[in-house]
Amino acid sequence: MRSIALACLLGLSLVGNAGAQGYIPNRVYDAKAKRWIDFEQLAARAATSDVVFFGEEHDSFDTHRLELALLAGVRRRRPQATVAMEMFERDAATPLAEYLAGTRSEEEFLENSRPWPRYQEHYRPLVEFAKAHGWPVVASNAPRHLATLVSREGLAGLDTLDASERSLIAAELSCEPKGEYYDRFAAEMATIPSHGTADTTAAGKAAQLVRIYQAQCLKDETMAESVARAWTPGGLVIHFNGSFHTDRRLGTAERLARRLSDAKRLVVAAIPVPDLDRIDPSKDDRKRADLLLYVLAPNDSTQSIHR
Repeated sequence: MRSIALACLLGLSLVGNAGAQGYIPNRVYDAKAKRWIDFEQLAARAATSDVVFFGEEHDSFDTHRLELALLAGVRRRRPQATVAMEMFERDAATPLAEYLAGTRSEEEFLENSRPWPRYQEHYRPLVEFAKAHGWPVVASNAPRHLATLVSREGLAGLDTLDASERSLIAAELSCEPKGEYYDRFAAEMATIPSHGTADTTAAGKAAQLVRIYQAQCLKDETMAESVARAWTPGGLVIHFNGSFHTDRRLGTAERLARRLSDAKRLVVAAIPVPDLDRIDPSKDDRKRADLLLYVLAPNDSTQSIHR
């Protein structure tokens, strides 16, 4: 009894029964209430929302295990939900739907859907959970070749698309290079190696940054539209994405709010840390999301972020 009480006090969860995962160390902080809660409270909050954005660091294995635990926790509270994933692009929607329906083999599905690296470990459990319970899975992201087109030519490059390809991205694009999200994106880009523009002048670098931001925005707008299309009144959509896309309720989250202003939205940020016992959520962390899910960082943690 004492150990269980202590786990609840620390906000730690004994997460199990989601593929026999066993114990997954974590702590959950409610940023608005400024207090620690446990993982079951996180799951309960998710189950009573309309849209949940779960922002992950892609290389954190424990985060992926807790994503599966979240789906299990939601299903204990409601029988139906929709999973949406940045990790699949819209042109993979048909093979994904056919696999879920049992009319296409997993091998054929993967051959035609460009799964992310480490799909088997990180994302297959989510897809298989949804498949086992009859939940739809939405391929929400913009196709990468179209994002690449925009990063080279800007949004004007989309004018060359035929109607079929144009339908693979959001109909409405609001991508002005200004505001908090743009500023944070520019600061983040400044920390990573140059993408190698031929024009090394200040003006050339600035123009390249705008194009890369527009490619990021293309993804955000497309994911937000995908979620909005998938949601129906009384339903729940749980969207998994890189945390930058929804941190501070910006990016995809902000663009979803423009489309579904009345939907009850919950933003979760998974934050890998080296030590769960000495967490003091910073002011900046508290601004990132409604709920902060702290997990143990992998020993070989890197800062690779899929933009």
